[in-house]
Amino acid sequence: MKSLTKELWMEIPTRRAIVSIHREVERLVVESGVQEGLCLVSPMHITASVFVNDNESGLHHDYELLLEKLAPFNASSEVYHHNRTGEDNADAHLKRQLMGREVTLAITAGKLHLGPWEHLFYYEFDGRRRKRILVKIIGE
Repeated sequence: MKSLTKELWMEIPTRRAIVSIHREVERLVVESGVQEGLCLVSPMHITASVFVNDNESGLHHDYELLLEKLAPFNASSEVYHHNRTGEDNADAHLKRQLMGREVTLAITAGKLHLGPWEHLFYYEFDGRRRKRILVKIIGE
């Protein structure tokens, strides 16, 4: 069995952003030499998410609206108990939970096996510092 473990580093200058990591993960699949297997992609931070969906700016805008409605940013410790720790990012933890943590993608014939509109993204909810994404590829 072959395997490849890499960490991608992200530095998002804003609090929130959606960033395509699709091409970089595709490149790592090729680098791994795995023809049939699995690719795990996981943000190693509790205020970020990795997800698969359409690469369409209107949809990304709609995610922002929905998440802000469900878990609005508010630095007050009166609104979010987590912020009593001195942080101001309780909403980021909740947004991450709503979007999910990681994705596992199939590899077939040496390529990511995705639907025609599926694209891989990193979603940052509390940026302005350096964070890692784990990419773990295993297979034959």
